[in-house]
Amino acid sequence: MRVEVPEVKIAEKVVLDPRTSAVVVVDMQNDFVRREGKLYVPSAESTILPISKLVKLARSSGSLVIYTQDWHMKDDPEFKIWGEHALAGSWGAEVVEELRPMEGDLVVKKYRYDAFFESPMDYLLRVKGVRTLVVTGTVANICVLHTAASAALRWYDVVLPKDTVSAMTEFDYYSTLRQVDFLYKGTITTSDKVSWRRED
Repeated sequence: MRVEVPEVKIAEKVVLDPRTSAVVVVDMQNDFVRREGKLYVPSAESTILPISKLVKLARSSGSLVIYTQDWHMKDDPEFKIWGEHALAGSWGAEVVEELRPMEGDLVVKKYRYDAFFESPMDYLLRVKGVRTLVVTGTVANICVLHTAASAALRWYDVVLPKDTVSAMTEFDYYSTLRQVDFLYKGTITTSDKVSWRRED
């Protein structure tokens, strides 16, 4: 079966106010990014550099950076779907060294695909006055999409730099771009097109 990929609009310039925006790094953890990880995503390593550059730019502008960590108990029901992964406190659950959170960053541990589900994510963002989320990370059609969708349903503006997102298959990758663009009215762009400037 051949499926035609609908056209996705790509924004050539995205300028954000650092006081009201945040970069979200979704599940860039050893189990997903490293070859020896339990749920390895082959294209995840190629996103480390663009995510790193984006995060550094955000930090230097004064914008919030927030990490999500997939975080599971020994008997987590999700293991029946995916097998054991991102076990709490394990090497696999740690954020990869190149993207290690720094002082001032926030870390939200999550127990399902959606970073907003049963977590302080929404509270933390609202306390910080954030209205726009730049969503990056892995796995595109699962944790990235569910987090972007949950943000959009809460009326956050979503920006998705397509070179900072990885998926298990090309279909999963392009379907994620399509959903964020078409259904959630997010902005699809690339990391080099995102910049920050205070709007006084």
